[in-house]
Amino acid sequence: MSKAVDIEIGRQPPILKGFSLLALSFQTLGIIYSDIGTSPLYVLNGIWPADGPAPSKEDVIGGISCIIWALTLIPLLKYVLVALRFGSVEGEGGCFALYHGLLPPAHVTAEEDRLLTGETYKTGSAYRKKSNLSRFKWVLLPWALFGTSLTMADGIFTPAVSVTSAVGGIAVAVPSVSTHITPISIAFLFVLFAIQRFGTARLSFAFSPITMAWFLLLAATGVVNITKFPGIFRAFDPSRAVAAFIRTKNFDLLAGVLLAVTGCEALFANLGQFNKLSIQLSFTFITYPVLLLAYLGQGARLIVDGEDVLSNVFYNTIPGSTKGPLFWIIYVFAILATLVASQAMITATFSLVQQLMNMKSFPLLRMIYTSDSVQGQVYIPAANWSLAIATLVVVGVFKNLVTLTNAYGFAVATVMFVTTTLIAIQSHYVKHWPILASGALFLFFGFFDGLLFGAALKKVPLGAWVPLTIGFFLLTLMVFWTWARGLEEEFDGVNRKNLRHFIIPVDGGEEAGPKAEVVSSDESQEIEKNDHEAALNSRVVPRTLHLADDTGHPSGQVAVLPIMAIFYKFGSGKGIPHAFVGFLRQYPALPRVVIFLSIRILSIAHVNPENRFVVDKVRSIDGFYGVTYQLGFKDEFDVDVNAIIDDICNIEERARIGIDPPELVDATWEIREAARRTTHMQVYVHCPSASSGHQHLSSSVPHYNVVSKHVRFSQNFKLVNYAVNLVRRGLIELIYRRLSIIFPETANWLTPADEIIHVGVTARI
Repeated sequence: MSKAVDIEIGRQPPILKGFSLLALSFQTLGIIYSDIGTSPLYVLNGIWPADGPAPSKEDVIGGISCIIWALTLIPLLKYVLVALRFGSVEGEGGCFALYHGLLPPAHVTAEEDRLLTGETYKTGSAYRKKSNLSRFKWVLLPWALFGTSLTMADGIFTPAVSVTSAVGGIAVAVPSVSTHITPISIAFLFVLFAIQRFGTARLSFAFSPITMAWFLLLAATGVVNITKFPGIFRAFDPSRAVAAFIRTKNFDLLAGVLLAVTGCEALFANLGQFNKLSIQLSFTFITYPVLLLAYLGQGARLIVDGEDVLSNVFYNTIPGSTKGPLFWIIYVFAILATLVASQAMITATFSLVQQLMNMKSFPLLRMIYTSDSVQGQVYIPAANWSLAIATLVVVGVFKNLVTLTNAYGFAVATVMFVTTTLIAIQSHYVKHWPILASGALFLFFGFFDGLLFGAALKKVPLGAWVPLTIGFFLLTLMVFWTWARGLEEEFDGVNRKNLRHFIIPVDGGEEAGPKAEVVSSDESQEIEKNDHEAALNSRVVPRTLHLADDTGHPSGQVAVLPIMAIFYKFGSGKGIPHAFVGFLRQYPALPRVVIFLSIRILSIAHVNPENRFVVDKVRSIDGFYGVTYQLGFKDEFDVDVNAIIDDICNIEERARIGIDPPELVDATWEIREAARRTTHMQVYVHCPSASSGHQHLSSSVPHYNVVSKHVRFSQNFKLVNYAVNLVRRGLIELIYRRLSIIFPETANWLTPADEIIHVGVTARI
């Protein structure tokens, strides 16, 4: 029989070379760069509104210079060359991944998860490695979550702005259709959200050729337009940008320039969908030069034609007639490209929600993996349709592009500044840069982020309050969930028990047996002689099991029932969870076989069946086993009880070498019979089917019925204490308790909900 081994594979970004890397780089066009790639549709009209006067030649050159250097300093230098180096070890990007890098969770091995005995358990998954930054957790965490929440809010406005701007181009050729732009945009957006279930990989292969064709059209029209006024190349001189501000004293110009760099955070947040090198290649050699040509061409035509093209700079600068074939070709690809652009923020939102759920800062939602090779490519139905509803409402309410772009830029500018601060902190504390280098990085990028943020801040009364409100709502939810979930996990960690301190084997009124140890199914060496004797003694000498009292001495005897129970361990770490302790105190009877099952999702798509279960036996207390259930991220959740029982019996045979065969037969027979017996314990029920000999499994999982404990906030003001505890009780008992039932830990199990039994144990947190 094959022996399972621990597979300690942490999630890592895919490492590709050659054609595979080029293929992945091509896919990024359809997922990441379509957002920033469709900005030429509306940027110049964001700087010089259609209802305003035509700008002078020097103003246009200065404005285009601002765009060129904004694209160079922020997407290219800050994000592609710097930020992508600060992704998490799992290959994720975004504000929350940066926080994760600053305060990573403590690593717990699979072997530690299976260990039910030992001396120190007061650790939980909520406990983090201590660092100099630990005391600033509740400053860094809300700051990172604020950036994350605004990125998600940006996921609402990106589809709204992009699609509406593209559809609006039809008014240039057919003015009578202008009143139907909103319903047409809504129809396109609904289709986009409806196809998300097909997954990132399939969509990117369909979308990437569209984006590539769009970029070729942008580059071609840009080159043609530049020939109208080659002097536009003077925009590469940064002094032209500075001179434009000095001359016009129009700081609002930057609010329009900001629209040219929207999509930067999607570039970083989508890191988990691809990898660093693929993103760097596609931006540096395709996206960046194409955008420069597009903006230079539009600027050249605006200088030459002025008022004639100002009403809609993008569509009016397409070479040829407004009703010619090239116009309609570009119009069709503009609509397709903006639908693809919306994909960038939708997939970024999926990646961010996945990060938040993994770090227990967001309620668990149903998540579907859509790729066999990249774990970060997921589809989250609840997030998708929430985005869809919000986006359609925004398009319907704002109605025109001007008000939409006013609301759009603020979230982008804020997230960019949050990212800069977190990168600067991580560069010193994690990458160990000299503090002067980290400070210089913050001042350099922070200066430009601050300029854009200041310009966007003036838009808050004009519509930017909408994404700000959405961001604060999401921030409140995330901070609340992180706090409440942390309290629950801290309770579980502090109250986790050493099995030997809770259940005591007694022989003739005295505690007997060796110190608790484990025998693993993956051991290849033989058990040593003293272990043979210990195992032999544990079977030859009859024992009874007793619960320990508060002093650690045996108290009442525990009855042993000829059944088997599987108890899930959701919190990682050594020892038995408090939920089992509370259960046993209420129902003082033990199954003959007790299995504590830990679930580990690995960064590979599938795990071979022979490696699914790794079993450890507690030698000093007969009948207790720690099991690790190893799953690939695309494997179905299906606990094979027979495979676990085979491993347990194999361990028993090896642990009882030298024991008379009848004794061994009795032990393995008891175990197999226990697995067949019906149990009415609400743990993990194994019932023989009435119509066949197959087992019917009802999964039962631990669930804390959380209750707010009394806290003393102030020594002198009882009224303050009363108010604090009243609010605390409302948050924990009225809100968190209900939400934890609506969004259970089993959200991503494939087991039907009616086959999952939740074991409730009171936890005072």
